[in-house]
Amino acid sequence: MTVERRRPTHGTVILIGGSEDKEGARLILTEVVRRAGGGPLVVATLASEVPDAQWERYHRVFRDLGVTALRHLAVQDREELVDADPSAILDDAAAVFFTGGDQVKIATKLGGTPLFDKLRDRFKRGMLIAGTSAGASAMGEAMLVARGLEEPTHKVDGAFYMTRGLGLVAELIIDQHFAQRARIERLIGAIAENPGVLGIGIDEDTGVVLEPDRRFTVMGRGAVYVADGYGITHTNVSEKSRGQTLSLFDVRLHVLNHGTGFDLGSRRPFKATHE
Repeated sequence: MTVERRRPTHGTVILIGGSEDKEGARLILTEVVRRAGGGPLVVATLASEVPDAQWERYHRVFRDLGVTALRHLAVQDREELVDADPSAILDDAAAVFFTGGDQVKIATKLGGTPLFDKLRDRFKRGMLIAGTSAGASAMGEAMLVARGLEEPTHKVDGAFYMTRGLGLVAELIIDQHFAQRARIERLIGAIAENPGVLGIGIDEDTGVVLEPDRRFTVMGRGAVYVADGYGITHTNVSEKSRGQTLSLFDVRLHVLNHGTGFDLGSRRPFKATHE
């Protein structure tokens, strides 16, 4: 089987499923700090309804973990980022950490601004980008958007509720709080619409460290689910069947835990070398 290969990402990305440990061993956030090399670390609360509270929480955690240079990126509307000086915020930043909230707010505030252009340029030159919950989902080319408590994820309609993300990890559709919110159906629906990408669902207090070589490893207490639609032989996802129950044949599903990983190029899981 020939697998399409895409241009690799350049920096490292850490994707977190949300509700990561902030009080105990803090395994995942410690890895963010280690990769950032002490900072400066920018905490972006663009997704949050309570940005000041989010900033205070992560400022305390990252300070406790040894980061001395911390900055807060928070805006109420897009106009503030259009007029912002990206050099003052990002020129010497070692990492940007996106908090949770609503991923649509991240894309609509940041996308197409000079600050995003600078972020993407720094990322290509090796800057670390990390995101938790909505901050993780926003990293993909497309991102899943919740439809509320009555979301019909088992229907074909559920496969179409997506919108454009930041595109920093173009070959993945990322979902979070995965097992805790029973989101397997909407992830499968997403790859039914676009079988060329991989769907990745990340449990709470679980992270994925995606390296520039397009291989990622899993860390944390939960699981990571990789849905691969490349070999789909049948799907009823079409405008004519939008009221029907979703049907797919030959979807591959990998379930990964701490210490295992996945190669995006070969679309194969692997056991990571234990230190």
